[in-house]
Amino acid sequence: MFATYINCLSVIIGSLIGLLLKNRLKSSYREVVFTSSGLVTLVIGISMAMQTGSFLILIFSTVLGGFVGYALSIEDGVLSLGAWVESKLGKKNGDEQASKNFALGFLNASLLFCSGAMTVVGSIQAGTTGDYQLLLVKSVMDGCMAIIFSAVYGPGVMASALVILVYQGFFTLAGGFISPILGESGIAELSAVGGVLLMMIGLGLLDIRKSKTGNFLPAMLIAPVLAILSPSAVMLFSKVIS
Repeated sequence: MFATYINCLSVIIGSLIGLLLKNRLKSSYREVVFTSSGLVTLVIGISMAMQTGSFLILIFSTVLGGFVGYALSIEDGVLSLGAWVESKLGKKNGDEQASKNFALGFLNASLLFCSGAMTVVGSIQAGTTGDYQLLLVKSVMDGCMAIIFSAVYGPGVMASALVILVYQGFFTLAGGFISPILGESGIAELSAVGGVLLMMIGLGLLDIRKSKTGNFLPAMLIAPVLAILSPSAVMLFSKVIS
């Protein structure tokens, strides 16, 4: 868990730096921060999505995940969780927009920091072999992105350290059991769907299209399942047509 603690600390420190920059940033320059963070997030998302081994799995998992997420109103629940975290941290100030930014920062930063293959693979490596190198590299990257995101959204980004602690901690402690089940293809498809979600965030930051990204979170569970089932489905289809 050592590397996960370092990762959480890097996000907290990066968020504090971003908040200092935000308070000193002229309003005329904030568009630069939004545009830059949107473009970088979009590039990261595209690079992750291209790791998919099957675009059919990618589109089916995204669509099915979206159906499930909208049916359950997951984004509304996550935003409510963000608002609850804000109130527990004593940040509630009655400003509706500030409260919304806190919740969005919490949601989007949590997705950014936990959606990549580095999170899963690095956590499993740390838990099974004691190799922290990948998570330490991720910690530096997350700290840098936390600076940018907190300058956009505010202190909600810092609260995402709680999600990192739980999510990475789970894969670290249960890595020996989960790794053989997911396999390389499962991790790749999970990361690819995470990339699609990051693309949604990037498009929102660029004011191109606003999406309820949180409602697509079930896709990250569906994608590895489809990746595991797909070889069996292909074999079954081959037997049917033969």
